Amino acid sequence: MYNLRKVPYKETTAWKMSLVKVKFCGITREEDLRKAVELGVDYVGFIMYPKSPRWVGWEKLKHLLSLSEGVKKVVVFVNPSYQEVEQALSMGADFVQLHGEESFEFAKAIGLDKVIKALRVKDSIFVDDVWKKAHAILLDTYSEKAYGGTGESFDWKIAKSVVDAGFRVFLSGGLNPENVSYAIRLVKPYAVDVSSGIESSPGIKDQRKMEAFIHAVKNALKD
Repeated sequence: MYNLRKVPYKETTAWKMSLVKVKFCGITREEDLRKAVELGVDYVGFIMYPKSPRWVGWEKLKHLLSLSEGVKKVVVFVNPSYQEVEQALSMGADFVQLHGEESFEFAKAIGLDKVIKALRVKDSIFVDDVWKKAHAILLDTYSEKAYGGTGESFDWKIAKSVVDAGFRVFLSGGLNPENVSYAIRLVKPYAVDVSSGIESSPGIKDQRKMEAFIHAVKNALKD
């Protein structure tokens, strides 16, 4: 967690005096997981969508979850069965990220306090107030080819409007060490979520980029 304290007096708000959380997603290797924990990220994400280049599979997922001490563990699914979600939670996941077309009723059956609901943004978005009951919503860039992991951003003013409407928002899509500071200042999200922006290739994290991303988050609101 990162305390972003040094801000101009006129911009000091309850949000800016709080902590912006960080999620490193798409982790596939032990060394990247260890680095994420060392850097003090709040959440780590593991992909259980077979079409993703960052897919880990059940055996590796169990192993990585067992090594994720001191950090919140998120398992990312696309249109899973209830049994798959239950299996991930029983293996030690703290949250499941629903990145497909899952309904509110499906999330409610899981337990809303354990759900991060991903919504993909085109030119605008409507978010039903019922999702305020979830742990959070995650806003990502819409693509016809993939459920996330595109490395492309959307209009962050849309995300800001969702934050302003009272939602707890994970901002995702195209974040990297060069733009995350600006994104934080503009959107004021609950958390920032990054995957491809800290990679050398899909599923392979670049530890220098991981460090640079954290540095940028820490310094986002400094004078």
